[in-house]
Amino acid sequence: MLIRVDPTRDTPLFDQLAGSIRADIAAGVLSAGDRLPSARDVATGLDVNLHTVLRAYQELRDEGLVDMRRGRGAVVTDAAAPLAALHGDVTALVERARALGLNPETLASLIKEHR
Repeated sequence: MLIRVDPTRDTPLFDQLAGSIRADIAAGVLSAGDRLPSARDVATGLDVNLHTVLRAYQELRDEGLVDMRRGRGAVVTDAAAPLAALHGDVTALVERARALGLNPETLASLIKEHR
């Protein structure tokens, strides 16, 4: 698992961290039962504030993708399976949108309209 962030982007670092982990879950790199690295290790490795990592982990917990327990750390939940099952469909949609000349923001707004 490789967590990626780009401090030059406008997206907050905690969103980037959570998005990177979400992408690994969707791609099948992480599955139910896998432990995430400790927040302290991630913060040290990426040279970001510990609270930034904890906020990302809490966001994933609030989405039901991660279970956080004292002494066990952050563990990927069974909710990862449906996300991984959609990965191929999402990839195909993004490629189709790109071929049609749509930018990612337009595609995201179209998806949000279909809630």
